[in-house]
Parts: sequence; structure tokens; C-alpha cells
Amino acid sequence: MLSLVVLDRDGVINQDSATYIRSPEEWIPIPGSLEAIARLNAANIKVMVVTNQSGLARGFFDEATLTAIHQKMAQALAAVGGHVDGVFFCPHHPDDHCDCRKPKTGLFEQIAAKHGDLTDVPVIGDKLSDLEAGLAVGGQPILVRTGQGEETLAAGIPEGVIVYDDLSTAVDALLKIE
Repeated sequence: MLSLVVLDRDGVINQDSATYIRSPEEWIPIPGSLEAIARLNAANIKVMVVTNQSGLARGFFDEATLTAIHQKMAQALAAVGGHVDGVFFCPHHPDDHCDCRKPKTGLFEQIAAKHGDLTDVPVIGDKLSDLEAGLAVGGQPILVRTGQGEETLAAGIPEGVIVYDDLSTAVDALLKIE
């Protein structure tokens, strides 16, 4: 039985930006994404968000701003009867070679320590790094075509990755499996 789903943030839940989401005002949900999370919640499935946020290390925004962005996400979810059970973020620059920046699995290991084995857990993202991290922890990587999904698909994805148009259609499919 499905009990946990891991989501990327930018490009999956909200619109992505080549210049980073730098303020709560720039955080704009993708149509249907918030309702999809609420459907997971209604099915008693925990929802974790794992997101690379190198904009912190680059000085584009500070941690208080990131917190405000996540508060806006929480408020928008609450308005449709949804919530996320945890937000895990990597604040590092890609050149920092940390263990938490996807495709590394440090943030996923934190989730596993609290919520158990991630084998076969859906990991939904729009970038190759999301898919690779999902594979590395034994999860089921799912690519959505929103955000950078089309570019990721065109560049080639690992075998066994499932592809859906957006988070809403991915959640619909996951709930049918239930």
C-alpha cells in the first residue's frame, strides 16, 4: 500500500524559473498541483518535498525568504484542504559537492530515517537529478512534463521511469493503483 510520495518543488508543484524563485510573489502553483497533493493527503499518503535551492548559496535569497515561500505554499495548500508533511532542501551551490544536492541522496536518507525504507516510493520530478536520486534510493522515479520535464525527456531518461503530463495526472494514476 502506498504510504509516501516524494515531490520536487520547482517545476512540479509550482512554476519554475531560469532565474530562480526568489520571493513568495514568484511562487505560482502549477494548475492542479495543489489539489493533487490534497488528494494524496485524503488517501492518507504522506507527501515530502525535496528541493535543491542553490539560490541560497548564490545569494539570490536568504533562508527567511525561502521560509516565506514555503509558508505561501503551505497556505495555498491549506486553502484546498492539503498539506505537505515535510520540506527538505539543499542550500548548497553545485560546486560545494555536498551529499544533499540531488542527484545525491542525503535528503532522501533523512526522510528514510524518519519514515522508513524508500523502496518503490514514487519520486516525482521534472529534472534528471530528481529521477537519478529516486533510482539511487530504490524509489519509483516519475517524470512530469511540466517545468523542465519536456527538456529532460528529450535528452533521454533512465529505463523504468514513468512519464505523466503533470502532477495531477501522476497522482490520479498513483491513486488508481491503490
